[in-house]
Amino acid sequence: MENINYLDTSNTIIFNNIDTVIQTGGDEEPEQKVFPEYHSDIYKEAFSSEQEVFSHKEIHSKERLYLCEICGKSFVSNSNLIKHKRVHTGEKPYYCEMCGKSFSNNSNLVVHIRCHTGEKPYSCEICGKYFLKNSYLAIHQRIHTGEKPFHCEICGENFSHDSSLVVHKRIHTGEKPYHCEVCGKYFVSNSRLTIHKKVHTGEKRSHCEICGKNFSDNFCLEVHIRNHTGEKPYHCEICGKSFVSNTQLTRHRRTHTGEKPYHCKICGRSFSDNSHLVVHIRRHTGEKPYSCEICEKSFASSSDLTKHNRIHTGEKPYNCEACWKCFASNSDLAKHRKTHFAK
Repeated sequence: MENINYLDTSNTIIFNNIDTVIQTGGDEEPEQKVFPEYHSDIYKEAFSSEQEVFSHKEIHSKERLYLCEICGKSFVSNSNLIKHKRVHTGEKPYYCEMCGKSFSNNSNLVVHIRCHTGEKPYSCEICGKYFLKNSYLAIHQRIHTGEKPFHCEICGENFSHDSSLVVHKRIHTGEKPYHCEVCGKYFVSNSRLTIHKKVHTGEKRSHCEICGKNFSDNFCLEVHIRNHTGEKPYHCEICGKSFVSNTQLTRHRRTHTGEKPYHCKICGRSFSDNSHLVVHIRRHTGEKPYSCEICEKSFASSSDLTKHNRIHTGEKPYNCEACWKCFASNSDLAKHRKTHFAK
C-alpha cells in the first residue's frame, strides 16, 4: 500500500496520518491485534481500508473519473457508470423468481420482493405505520412534522415531496405528457394514467370490506375507509377544519387564499379545482359523458347526474334543521334557509 512505511527490522508498522501502531513482536503472536483506522481529511470519517478512503474522497472531489460515452454524464465510480448505462441499453439483469419482473439494479429487486413477502421493515415511531423503503418512511413523516421543503416559485404552494412539485408545475404549464392509447386522454402524471386505464379494463383490485365498494388502487381505498372510520388526519392550520385526504385539504386552503390555479384557455375563467375546470370546459364543447339509465338524459358532470337521479328515486338527503323540510340538493337547501332568515 502506498501510504504504509516500513521502518526497520523491529517489525513495527506505522500508518501515515494516524497514531495506530501494530507491534508484531518478531515470531511471537501478539496478545491482541490492533487494527488500523484510516481517516478522510475532509470530514475525519473513519474507514477500515485505504480503498474505502479513496472511494470516499472521490465523492467529495469534483473530478468524476468515469464518463458515459453515450450521453456524456460522469460518475465517481465505475459501478455507478455501469448502473447508469442500463438506462441506455434497457438491460435489466435482476429477475424476481416469484413473478418474473426484471430490474436494472439489485436494490430495486430487493424492494420489489417485499411486495410479495409483505415485509415492511421501516416503521413510523409516531403512528406505527410500516413502509417498504426508508425513503417512503421519510416522506411519510412529513405528514406528522408538516415539513414541505419543495416550493413552487409560480404560486408559492409547498410540497412534501419533489415529485409532487414536478406534477404540480404542470398545472401552470398545461403539460400533460402521459397519454392513454385507448381514448386519447392526457394526464399530468403516470400514476393518474395508470388509474385511468382501469376505467377501460374494469380492473378494481382494492375492495372495501365494510361496504363492499371496489377501487382501482389501494390509495383510493385507504381514503375511502376514512369515511367509515371518521378519521381525518389532515388539518387546516388556518381554521382547524380536518379532512380525510391531503388533496381535500389543499383544495380547502384555496378558500382562504383565493388561489385559482386552473385556467380555461377558451374564455380565461379561473378555478380553484381542476375538476371544476374540466366540467366548465364541457360547457364550451357540449360534451355530456354522464347519462341517466332511466330517461337517457345526459350531463356534463357526475354530480349533476347524481342530483338528477333523485328525481327518479325521490331521495332527498338534505334537511333543514329549522323546519326539517327535505331537499334533493344542497343548493336547494341553501336557498330554502334564506326564507327563515328573511322572516
